[in-house]
Amino acid sequence: MKLCIDRRQFNLGGIAAGAALATGSAPRTARAAPVKIRVGWVVVPASLAPLVLEKKDILKHFGQSYVAEATRFEGTPPVITALAAGELEIGPLAFSSFGLAIQNAHMDDLRVICDEIEDGVAGYGTNQFMVLKDGPVKTVADLKGKVLATNVIGSAVDIAMRAVLRRSGLEANRDYTIVEAPFPAMRAMLAEKKADLISAVPPFSLDPGLLAIANSLFTQKDAFGITQLTMWTARTPFIQQNRAALVDFLEDTVRAIRWYRDPKNHEAAVDIVARLNKAPPARMEWAFTGKDQYRDPNGIPNLSALQSNLQLQKQVGFLTDDIDVKKYSDVSMVQEAAKRLA
Repeated sequence: MKLCIDRRQFNLGGIAAGAALATGSAPRTARAAPVKIRVGWVVVPASLAPLVLEKKDILKHFGQSYVAEATRFEGTPPVITALAAGELEIGPLAFSSFGLAIQNAHMDDLRVICDEIEDGVAGYGTNQFMVLKDGPVKTVADLKGKVLATNVIGSAVDIAMRAVLRRSGLEANRDYTIVEAPFPAMRAMLAEKKADLISAVPPFSLDPGLLAIANSLFTQKDAFGITQLTMWTARTPFIQQNRAALVDFLEDTVRAIRWYRDPKNHEAAVDIVARLNKAPPARMEWAFTGKDQYRDPNGIPNLSALQSNLQLQKQVGFLTDDIDVKKYSDVSMVQEAAKRLA
């Protein structure tokens, strides 16, 4: 499994156990230690985990029924390995890696539990696929024989890119070459002409330096319409053993989502995103506005979009089986959490 940059930990020390009685037995009133929930993330502000855990002042149950840890990944495909190895309790998966986890990793106990980010929703942003303004590529057909950069082979943006090129009769490895690069390196890849097209997601797609040299050739919305881009997933043994703590965590998560979405908190929210990205706040003003991607205020994932996304994934050759999304979803916990805040 490939981890990137850092492992952020938030209040990982459990509550210390009380002293044993003289008989050696623990006090009957001793409280159970909070459930430890390890959550993956990829990029801010698309990823929920760092945002939620930056707002511990509004997390009612943090340190009581649960504590949390956030670990960063280059993309969602490596999250499959972490979930399979028991190194994460909640894995953020794009629809693409979700399908592969079920089909290839045989994780039949995997369940979608919460929305994270949706792409292409009316009034909100979408991922960009960009080329040099003064370069030779003006149409999708011009990409024949060219080098295209994606973050991870098989990721959601990778599949969207392939889907659009397929409509123009272009297939990977036959008509063009794909190389992998982390999102922060994409601008340099394009500027130095190491790639003819790059995949750009917020905040990188809104970088003034990139916009000065590049145009969007097509978008993820062009490929999919609405994409259930990423969602939180968990495995049923953990859900069954820790449902109450998970509902508490999801309640706090929905509370945090609503805080970030609230226009009156925009300045403070932007400051958090800027600090996490080590960027000036002015560069992050787009976060949680119409330029950003969509977050459901109740944390409810768009299962209809997810089903459609998986069907297209099969069409471009990354899935061989049909996957029934309802079978692999359990949104009852986030629904219960949202009701608490109604």
